[in-house]
Amino acid sequence: MENALRLHYAPDNASLCVRLVLEEMALPFETVLVDRSKSAQKSAQYLTMNPNGLIPVLETPHGPMFETAAILLWLADLEKVMIPAPDTPERAHALQWLFWLSNTFHASLRMLFYPDKYTRKASDTLSEMTRERLVTQLDMLAAAQTVPWRDSQDATIHACYLAPLLRWCALYGGSTEWFDLSRWPKLHAFAQRFETRPAVVRAAKAEGLGQTPISAPSPCCPPEGTAL
Repeated sequence: MENALRLHYAPDNASLCVRLVLEEMALPFETVLVDRSKSAQKSAQYLTMNPNGLIPVLETPHGPMFETAAILLWLADLEKVMIPAPDTPERAHALQWLFWLSNTFHASLRMLFYPDKYTRKASDTLSEMTRERLVTQLDMLAAAQTVPWRDSQDATIHACYLAPLLRWCALYGGSTEWFDLSRWPKLHAFAQRFETRPAVVRAAKAEGLGQTPISAPSPCCPPEGTAL
């Protein structure tokens, strides 16, 4: 698969989840900057790859892919790593958590970050309700018993998805006073453990995410492009 994967990315965007997996798998890949300052994700050329006009896109030998969770699952099954195999009992729980990250937690964060896309008139009430929902979701994730990837030393596609989401909670969406990762010791431990992985260090350097990008994040200072 050498030189067959091209990641269309913007710094500190959902493409970071895919970059982390590619780094963990040590797969060769190229990056193509999507210039958000010029709304390049809405360009006619980009829309041929992702008609939603969202980041990321991963170009593969079988054509371009969009949707973060789908890309992560495709890569994991392709390489047969970072997720339980389809014929194992653990697969069902792995899938449910992957889609929870995508359809529940990530979806809630998008509502916090882009309230204007969910209401004709953005209001403090919507943001407050979304923060309350996010806290409830984090409480559930921290308290759940069947989350082996949360406490594992091994790399998983779930960890590569969760880590950026935790980072963004601390940085984006207006007021971040609602979020204190130390409130959830298991998630705080996850963040501290995960950000020391060599693959994460490489990704953080590539996108200018700082020394503690998950447990105590600072604003993104990328060498190219913008996170906005």
